[in-house]
Amino acid sequence: MLLGMSVWFAASASVPAIQKEWGLSAAAAAWLTLAVQLGFVAGTLASALGNLPDVLSARHLFAGSAALAAAVNAAFALWARGPVAGIVLRFLTGFFLAGVYPPGMKILATWFRRGRGMALGILVGALTLGKASPYLVNAVGSREWRPNVLFLSFFALAGGGIVLFFVKDGPYALPRAPFDFGQVRRVFQNRGVRLANFGYFGHMWELYAMWTWAPVMVRASLAARGSSPALAETAAFVVIGAGAAGCVAAGLLADRIGRTVVTSWAMGISGACCLTIGLFSSGSEALLLAVAAIWGASVVADSAQFSACATELGDPKYMGTALTIQTCVGFLLTMGSAGSPRERCVCRGPGATMRSFSPRLILPPGASSSSTDSTRSPRRRRDAFRSPSRRTREPSHFPKEAGGSRASERIRGRGGPSPSRTGRGSSRKSSRPG
Repeated sequence: MLLGMSVWFAASASVPAIQKEWGLSAAAAAWLTLAVQLGFVAGTLASALGNLPDVLSARHLFAGSAALAAAVNAAFALWARGPVAGIVLRFLTGFFLAGVYPPGMKILATWFRRGRGMALGILVGALTLGKASPYLVNAVGSREWRPNVLFLSFFALAGGGIVLFFVKDGPYALPRAPFDFGQVRRVFQNRGVRLANFGYFGHMWELYAMWTWAPVMVRASLAARGSSPALAETAAFVVIGAGAAGCVAAGLLADRIGRTVVTSWAMGISGACCLTIGLFSSGSEALLLAVAAIWGASVVADSAQFSACATELGDPKYMGTALTIQTCVGFLLTMGSAGSPRERCVCRGPGATMRSFSPRLILPPGASSSSTDSTRSPRRRRDAFRSPSRRTREPSHFPKEAGGSRASERIRGRGGPSPSRTGRGSSRKSSRPG
């Protein structure tokens, strides 16, 4: 997983150099990242509709997809000369990576019944290091972006080869399941899986916005202090890579004290870091990076536990389909949270960058890790899922395009106070930036 997913941020890590070479605007450059996520959504949707992780051998699907992602990434490094070709190739990279991530989780789950949270935590930790690896390659590799991107293709190819030749299905693997289109509907009918998915969706809203724009923040802040570019790339790797330690620690704790407690604490810590990191942008460099590293460790710590819930609460014969649907919808939501900010948010000083960036990462109202607690009674589970919406208030600067206002209106309609009752609706509308 570490090697197979290394090409995800291959272009994102090199955006400054690509932007300069191709003369891209900030919005056009952002599509080099968004295209990967959109391709991943398309790939997971096709995979889920065809039950591919359950109908085909997960190992062969992983290896073949990793090889194709490596080939497309190499084509981007060697032949892309403008935004059109670049965005198409990045889309295809994400499309093929859809055959790497969910099948990888399924393969690992077949080895564990007890301790599955820790096992998936280690796997997601490896994925986190893999996605951070392009920044490390930039720090120690060539000053030209094309050799660095090409080098990452060898990582992905090696990852597919390792899974194909050295990894076997676990003792709890089930025979290949027949194609069943109805499994897509049954995933959403399963209450436990559905609640776990809601928690995962809120987690994904923050995660990829942080992973996409935290390196931008770090680069801007360190550049303003006169630090070397190599230090900025290394710092970006550490900030994202810290999530590996968070995933492993969360997995160990979740198997002992429960997934609900761990995911709730992880989301609380990451949310606090999101809201406060802008306050440290003009202060101590060490303090800024320390808060960013804590954010990086906590923002992904809950990811594996939501996936573990999907494997434990769903139909074991179609475990791969459940995981694929979960990731498909989760990554679709990231298109709103990780989208391009206005150019003024990244072109001013580091203080402006941090403060403009942080509000975009607030979780959608109603998203809470408590939704994973499927061991409670139906009444308590329903209250646990709804109660955060009563406490959550939509900030006046929440971006319209992220869909936050519509989501909050639906949740408030189920029991929360409406803007008209509180008298805040008009003030929110007037205070939203144009």
